Amino acid sequence: MNFSRLSSGLLLLALLGGGLAGPARAASTADWEGCSAIPADAERLACYDRVSGRSQLETAPRVEAEPAPQPAAAPPLAQLPEPKLLSALSRHWELDDEAKQGAFLFQPHRPNYFLPVKYSNAPNDSPFRNTFAQPGLGLENIETELQLSFKIKAMQGVFGHDNADLWFGYTATSFWQAYNHSISSPFRENNYEPEAMLVYRTNYELAGFRGRFINFGLSHQSNGRGEGLSRSWNRAYAQFGLERGNLALLVRPWIRIHENRGSDDNPDIEDYMGHGDLLVVYSKGRNAYSLLLRNNFKSPDNRGALKLNWSFPLIGRLKGYVQYFNGYGESLIDYNHRQQSLGLGVSLAEGM
Repeated sequence: MNFSRLSSGLLLLALLGGGLAGPARAASTADWEGCSAIPADAERLACYDRVSGRSQLETAPRVEAEPAPQPAAAPPLAQLPEPKLLSALSRHWELDDEAKQGAFLFQPHRPNYFLPVKYSNAPNDSPFRNTFAQPGLGLENIETELQLSFKIKAMQGVFGHDNADLWFGYTATSFWQAYNHSISSPFRENNYEPEAMLVYRTNYELAGFRGRFINFGLSHQSNGRGEGLSRSWNRAYAQFGLERGNLALLVRPWIRIHENRGSDDNPDIEDYMGHGDLLVVYSKGRNAYSLLLRNNFKSPDNRGALKLNWSFPLIGRLKGYVQYFNGYGESLIDYNHRQQSLGLGVSLAEGM
């Protein structure tokens, strides 16, 4: 006897006797036998469930997922204030809190520039006459000038006073007879000026201008030479900085700290360099214009100087630079010599 057929028949009888026929329709014997012929157990059982009207799996009632809670609408952001535009004086002396950069950082002080071509209408030969080996030699009208100047804030908030900062500055200016090959193209003059400056922030109004700072400074300026070519002097000054829009005024009266008569190599320097200077700076876009004035306020021997600077954009941060000078004291060796000069070059870093 075929055991497989016997087991299938017994299973069929059990299902019929147990009343497993679905209520939807009566399953035929052929349907059941068709299921019994399926060799795979899982598929055979599925067939029996289908014929009997039962589902293979009980499915749980579908639960609609609740929508994810929406985050509460954020209150509208407060309008952020526009960044404060810092003036030229504020950037230069860090007068506003937004301009503060801390101590011991190299920053431009006076203008930094290189003038590869500079013409003078009256070069000052007189101090060098004894140094020329041959008669007829002298300075040429065209030379080169270079100025490098930086400052460092040594103390931010002097003695706990937030409105006072201590600065140190250094400026070196070189006048080079680069095209004068007959005398071996020497540097005819180098001027060195270290300074100490206590800058005190102010805030007052004067004739439409805002007073931003008072600078109390000590300055030593010399050309580093000896004997007949030595020139030097020391000054104590107070500089007042005011501004209105893009216009800045810097008024600087000074007092010379006199040396001993025997060691003073230029005792009359105040007669030519005066007792102070006025610097006017105007900015428009990336162009900057400055005017420096000095005068001794004497009559009839009135002497002084005028210097005009213009910097303008060239490439990236590099700027063109034009300088015109008229008067006395373009350099220390020329403090008592009058000349006019015009130089063309580039500005390496802004200064004031």
